[in-house]
Amino acid sequence: MNYTLAKRISRLGTETAYAVSESASKLAMKGKKIYPFHLGDINLPTPFHIIEAMNKAIKDGKTGYTPAAGILPLRQAVADYIGQARGVKYNVDNVVIHPGGKPVIGKFLQVVMEEGDAVLYPNPGYPIYESQIEYFGGLALPYQYIPTKTGFKIDREQVENYVKKHKPTVLIYNNYQNPLGAESDDDEMNWIAKITIENNMLVLSDEAYFDVRYSGQAKSIVSIPGMQERTMILHTFSKTFAMTGWRLGASIGPAEINNAIAKINTNDEACTTHFIQYAGIAAIQGDREPTRQIMNTLRDRRDVLVNGLNSIPGISVPVPNTTFYLFVDITAIYNKLGSKSLEDFRMKTLEATGVSFCTREHFGKTLPGETRKFIRFAYSGINVDQIQEGLAVLKKFWM
Repeated sequence: MNYTLAKRISRLGTETAYAVSESASKLAMKGKKIYPFHLGDINLPTPFHIIEAMNKAIKDGKTGYTPAAGILPLRQAVADYIGQARGVKYNVDNVVIHPGGKPVIGKFLQVVMEEGDAVLYPNPGYPIYESQIEYFGGLALPYQYIPTKTGFKIDREQVENYVKKHKPTVLIYNNYQNPLGAESDDDEMNWIAKITIENNMLVLSDEAYFDVRYSGQAKSIVSIPGMQERTMILHTFSKTFAMTGWRLGASIGPAEINNAIAKINTNDEACTTHFIQYAGIAAIQGDREPTRQIMNTLRDRRDVLVNGLNSIPGISVPVPNTTFYLFVDITAIYNKLGSKSLEDFRMKTLEATGVSFCTREHFGKTLPGETRKFIRFAYSGINVDQIQEGLAVLKKFWM
């Protein structure tokens, strides 16, 4: 049979980090011990009260269709939970439930972006932003981050130049950022609010890591006057509650936009799994002690990893207050090993040590002017003893 794939498929990207898992798995099959710093998954169990709520819902017959926007009890629970933490008011009309947080990206863009519209998005950043913008025919404008002694900051001059030249209609903002582990200070967040309000832009605020925080107080851009009415929050249960495989998320924002997004739900998946929505209610209304234990475990891993990496000559990593990622400048080691590319560096290290990580190139196209070399370590899927063992072999190879 002869057939031709639709041209738009060529514009659809992927999460290239999956290729890292594949190469690590191939080595593991040959008997190599792998230290999985590439995984953004969480190797901790979902709190038991969430599992019990799901099982009860199944026993109670919550196994049929639900409204496309989700069941009302969960939508109300999410409205209260998100609003209270951010100092704003939401109601059920502002909430739509999804099978994961990721679907919110494409659905939001379908609803608010016309073909040819310019959209600002972070790079390095979650690669699905760029993929979805281009798939739906938008002009993808990647804005960079500048490394500082205290972490990464948005390149404001670049954003302002994009705004003047391309008149973007949407800005995607991922505070508590993957892969950088970066967070905006008040000045940076207020600047984003000012530029989006002055230029009448909508904002997709990816807040997947809002509650993955070890110190300080999390803040959302919707708390700034004038931003709630132009911002859609992407929320996911995956990170905070160790529910990555459950596939449960929500979009929280202007009702008119969410009504349109619910229509896409009807056309795509019909609805999010019924009984899993009841697990979501238990997650945000139930006992928070298991969540605190998850954060304590992640903090311990972070501290061991940061201290170990900083003991390697040529590496200096700030301690992030949020996410479970470290974005590490390895330029000196890269040059010392005579690496031909970041992929060459990754594979040499993996084959010699079993230490598996992602590189900067797994988080968007390398942009003009980039000279430093970075890799990303995730510590959500690896235990402290494995971190220590992996660091020992890594240090020996890199030194």
